[in-house]
Amino acid sequence: MTHLLGAHTFVTGGPASAIDTAEKLGFTAIQIFTKNNNQYFAKDLSEKEINDFKSKLLASNIKFVVSHDSYLINLCSKDPMMLKKSREAFLKELERCEQLGIPYLNFHPGAHGGQGEELGIKLIAESLNIVHQKTKGYKTKSMLEATAGQGTALGYRFEQLRKIIDLVEEPERMSVCIDTAHIFAAGYDIRDSKQYKKVIKEFNDIIGLEKLKCIHMNDSKKELGSRVDRHEHIGKGFIGTEGFTNIMNDKKLERVPKILETPKGKDQKEDLQNIKLLLSLVKK
Repeated sequence: MTHLLGAHTFVTGGPASAIDTAEKLGFTAIQIFTKNNNQYFAKDLSEKEINDFKSKLLASNIKFVVSHDSYLINLCSKDPMMLKKSREAFLKELERCEQLGIPYLNFHPGAHGGQGEELGIKLIAESLNIVHQKTKGYKTKSMLEATAGQGTALGYRFEQLRKIIDLVEEPERMSVCIDTAHIFAAGYDIRDSKQYKKVIKEFNDIIGLEKLKCIHMNDSKKELGSRVDRHEHIGKGFIGTEGFTNIMNDKKLERVPKILETPKGKDQKEDLQNIKLLLSLVKK
């Protein structure tokens, strides 16, 4: 089995620097921030930054790139000003991805802040429709990430993700990312092979595996159903190697890029250890 594997990669010297790091580490898939993830906005990308990124990517062994949006963005914020700001920031994130030729913008759906799940879901879809209207013809797809359901965060059930997609006027612009730590914390048990098959069948029945374009490979520091989002190194959390053995040997998920978001230092050596472990789980 040939897997596209990599990790969230730092962009300290601009977007193109992530390609250099990923190449050095032997990644075939990466996730990046196209700007500071703790700010809503950033100065526009220069033509040089765009060209450097594109040319380096083209000359590399990297086959898949996804960008993660700012953690500040909340597409169903209870505060009208914050909602407006989030929509504007998401639009900018989508524009940056399109400029860099990044095919997916991954994002957490949002936290309803006490408004209720139904209204929250409607606001997320409305936000996406507004942004999509302003970005007609864009190739970059909006990628919903399954969440742990911490606080009032939405997207912790497959049904919620489906509802958002159904309310989006251009559903073909939508894709989905499964985060293993998130779905485990949300109550989906992927450790036992029987339970794992049930979870994947449920995802396929509700959303469709054709929408699954990325998997965040993270162990969980918290127990099954805890609804707490805490990432751990592969095999060192409550999912354990059993859950990742199921994923790494699932033919249906073989072509889905798998990206680590586990704790790491600047040299990202921990990512290499985690990748090595994931590859060792593949049955010959």
